Amino acid sequence: MTNVLNVDGVSRSFGDRQVLKDVSFAVHAGRMTGFVGANGAGKTTTMRIMLGVLAADAGRVTWRDEPLTRQLRQRFGYMPEERGLYPKMTVTDQLVYLGRLHGMTRADAGRTSAALLERLGLGERAGDQVEKLSLGNQQRVQIAAALVHDPEVLVLDEPFSGLDPLAVDVVVGVLRERAAAGAPVLFSSHQLDLVERLCDDLVIIADGVIRAAGSRNSLRASYAQPRFALEVAADAGWLRDQPGVTLIDLDGARAVFDLAQGADDQEVLRAALARGPVRSFGAVTPSLAEIFREVAR
Repeated sequence: MTNVLNVDGVSRSFGDRQVLKDVSFAVHAGRMTGFVGANGAGKTTTMRIMLGVLAADAGRVTWRDEPLTRQLRQRFGYMPEERGLYPKMTVTDQLVYLGRLHGMTRADAGRTSAALLERLGLGERAGDQVEKLSLGNQQRVQIAAALVHDPEVLVLDEPFSGLDPLAVDVVVGVLRERAAAGAPVLFSSHQLDLVERLCDDLVIIADGVIRAAGSRNSLRASYAQPRFALEVAADAGWLRDQPGVTLIDLDGARAVFDLAQGADDQEVLRAALARGPVRSFGAVTPSLAEIFREVAR
């Protein structure tokens, strides 16, 4: 797996308050990396250091093993959490202007802007002033602004904020296309169900410290408990008396339970079958929200 973008031992303080402590993780080529943490955990500060908006007190960020320079950062697409659009400019003029700041010709920036706006469902609003758009449509323009110069790396801070479900699906499609073309994509979001659906890799930060990082599947395997779900034809309350079983949730015929170390899940299944039909039985994979609660507390 190719490490294209590396954050290595980054620390940062504001006055006496240390907000990042030896932060290290990698963003891989062609993969979507979800960056999650509570408010104030350090996500935005990390992203701003990656883009050169802030300087690190210690550590470094490299791209393809090279220290990031202003020239290299020109190849990045960055979407800040705060909207940075010019409200009086039309949508197209805004994107063309930003494209030209990245070295594009006016003609190329115009063509790319038109294609992006169509892809993001904003083709009919291209001539509108940004301030006349809804907040959700302004968010789509902000995403287009991060993409207009065809960046080689994407760093997006809360790109799905304020989007309705249909708009989320459109943006997800665009970001997946960029990743499929080989770009490393790092995005933060508080919508853990969306992160779980979208990302290949996860980075979890709490109190300025990386608490977990790796592929979605490897993290699930690492933090999986011996937890099972059972649905039978009648009440499953008998599980309370089953050796090695700790009930987590019981709703009539359906139960979720943990098994003590050394306990046999097949023994539980045999006990259930002895009492009647079993509708379903299997291991429960932890959700991202459950992993986040475990490692970030």
